[in-house]
Amino acid sequence: MFSSIGWGEIVVILAAGLIILGPERLPGAVSWTMQSIRKVRDYATGASGQLRDEMGADFDQFREPIAQINELRQMSPRSVVTKHLFNGDSSAVDDLGQSVRTSLDVSGTSGVSGPAVTPAPAAQSKNDAEPAPAPRSHDVSDWDAT
Repeated sequence: MFSSIGWGEIVVILAAGLIILGPERLPGAVSWTMQSIRKVRDYATGASGQLRDEMGADFDQFREPIAQINELRQMSPRSVVTKHLFNGDSSAVDDLGQSVRTSLDVSGTSGVSGPAVTPAPAAQSKNDAEPAPAPRSHDVSDWDAT
């Protein structure tokens, strides 16, 4: 129920409660809050149990499609491909992804060697005091996808 609240938030809430309520009323407020949370949790558990008892076998029929929908919502395109095409074995997809990453390594640290880029000789400018601009090398960030 409170899985998103960490210990830091609880400490902040207790410190704020100590400042607002004072040390004499804080233990009573904490116990009242805990009892209220337990009651709400018991009501929710009782309601789902009562619903399960009243519906009987129909309850399981409703739960199966909902479980399938939740399973589909959690699937990514990669998991769909590995589940249906490779029977859950993702090693082929992992190997393919690794080979693509190494062949497209833009940092130049991989062992893949490409054509050597040699700089063009500097052209003589009209004014010898101003050097000609250095040739610009192209990388992946220069590509336009449009």
